[in-house]
Amino acid sequence: MSTDKRKLALLTGAAGVLGRETVRGLVADGYRVIMVDLDAKQLEALAQELGPGAYPLALDVCNPQKVAEACATIRQEFGQVSVLVNNAGVLSNKKAAETSNNEWRHILAVNLDGAFYLCREWLPAMKAEKWGRIINVCSLAMKTGGITAGTAYTASKGALASLTFSLAREAASYGVTVNGIAPAYIKTPMLTDHLTEEQRRQLLDQIPVGRFCEAEEVAHVVRFLVSPLSGFITGEIIDINGGLHMD
Repeated sequence: MSTDKRKLALLTGAAGVLGRETVRGLVADGYRVIMVDLDAKQLEALAQELGPGAYPLALDVCNPQKVAEACATIRQEFGQVSVLVNNAGVLSNKKAAETSNNEWRHILAVNLDGAFYLCREWLPAMKAEKWGRIINVCSLAMKTGGITAGTAYTASKGALASLTFSLAREAASYGVTVNGIAPAYIKTPMLTDHLTEEQRRQLLDQIPVGRFCEAEEVAHVVRFLVSPLSGFITGEIIDINGGLHMD
């Protein structure tokens, strides 16, 4: 097992734009970070960039057996995870009638099931240690019904928010906080590849701050939620949408 006493974080979807920015922030804050994604090549490149403290792990979070095996290896080689950021996600803009059975299951498997499997693995140790942070990356879609997002994606993020509330209630008395963030229209491929130029222009007209979200702005919120400054915040979903939706 590693003798490094710095807290250990695990972040899924680490090879994406948002994941990379969040990993950089956590490493800068002194965490060792297990970077999880399917894209092993991107993970290796990010590990080379960040140096000691960032560890690549190619893993399909949809597979409960693989998740259990990977977590057992992490415990043996690194110790217990104190910070879990469930960021892995896939988008579908298809509405109900166009959503196939396979697509429905795939979206739910990545966006919801993977987060549950990892929470199930690491929450007991966090409770035993009397400290832990879980951050689930939800979406504005769960509050609006999906302005542009499809049925499966919207439902998966709504379910992820409910999972957040359930775990927060369970873990609060143990010193473990569980929160979500609900970003909207970050400058990632979800915005650039899945929406037309006309759709982007229409969205900008509706966002009061007049621009799209930068990935590092979401990473800043994650860093706050895992810090001691947020110890009295749990069961919360923090909006990051430039005023597009206010509640």
